[in-house]
Amino acid sequence: MGILGDSLNTAVEKTFTQPIPKSAPAQMRYLVKQEKGTRAVAQLLGVSQRTVERYVKGEIVKPRPKLAQRLAGEVRQRWQPRVRDRAKKQAATTGGIIIDTRARFGFTAAPGTTDDARLRRLTLALPPQHAARLFEAQQAGATEQQLQQITAEALGEVYFRDGGRRAQGLDVEFTDIDYLEFDLE
Repeated sequence: MGILGDSLNTAVEKTFTQPIPKSAPAQMRYLVKQEKGTRAVAQLLGVSQRTVERYVKGEIVKPRPKLAQRLAGEVRQRWQPRVRDRAKKQAATTGGIIIDTRARFGFTAAPGTTDDARLRRLTLALPPQHAARLFEAQQAGATEQQLQQITAEALGEVYFRDGGRRAQGLDVEFTDIDYLEFDLE
């Protein structure tokens, strides 16, 4: 995933009510319970079924770095799905989402105008409909470029066009992302 997808996931993870299991055996037991068997987990992680069984029993406690990363990622992806869904639904219907970014913003305009692209730091609240578009696109498997375009349209609408009160027809370009963080309201 890219910077936007990871930032959306991080924002949702802040709403978790319980910490994610830390040890490899606990993470493996959680995955076995979620996937309903050691064979499915073994295929998911690319290890043998016997290796999964040894983690579940506690015979192995320290995985190789690549396996540890895959294991943690799979657990994080499946952790507290109802809490995750509730947070996304609230952001998409009533709360909205806060974006804090430093990126290059530019516009389609005549050369030499003040609309030339430049780095800007923005922190603003996006209304629920923009949060809904971002989460729906992410759920549908949108690419990083598509998420970036949706974010650019949202920033153009909320910040640069001020909800339709100024700069009608302005197309915002959102590139060279230096920093980006989402937070749910």
